[in-house]
Amino acid sequence: MSDSTDDQLREEERRMLAGEGYQGNDPYLSQQRQKAQERVAELGRVRHDPERYPLALRELLGAVGDDKAIIESPVYFDYGRNTHVGERFYMNSMCVILDCARVDIGDDVLLGPNVQVYTAEHPVDPSERLKGLESARPVRIGNNVWVGGGAIILPGITIGNGVTIGAGAVVTKDVPDNVVVAGNPARIVKHV
Repeated sequence: MSDSTDDQLREEERRMLAGEGYQGNDPYLSQQRQKAQERVAELGRVRHDPERYPLALRELLGAVGDDKAIIESPVYFDYGRNTHVGERFYMNSMCVILDCARVDIGDDVLLGPNVQVYTAEHPVDPSERLKGLESARPVRIGNNVWVGGGAIILPGITIGNGVTIGAGAVVTKDVPDNVVVAGNPARIVKHV
């Protein structure tokens, strides 16, 4: 395959990562999502193998802070490689990370079961949605954060350090350091 053909294949990925409108059904992007699912399946197969598991984790994710990271199966990542986790990361089962944009997760972060982190979004205008364009905005989660089961973090959100997100919360706005948020939409319920 020539360089120009390779560049054309990756144009939608470039647009996606740049926060521009992109075609989510692009063949190259579809292929990359399939590869992520294969890596997720491998991660589940080697979960209790202390030699193969760290390697499988590094194959899936863009960066891993240390070999103490744990991801419980089953989980879903759109791409995996756009997600970067810090040290002592724990992700419970049934979590979803739609990492069409970069997802940065700090050290000592715990994700409860069924947590969902979205970077992808679709136009609100129905006529625009029919064009098939999507966009994505990065998500950042600070250090020492606990995200309770079933919580949802929307595109473009930054969560500070020392935060607790209550189970079932829907995080629609940035969250400052050292607070507990809960509800839909999530609101500060306590400063810690």
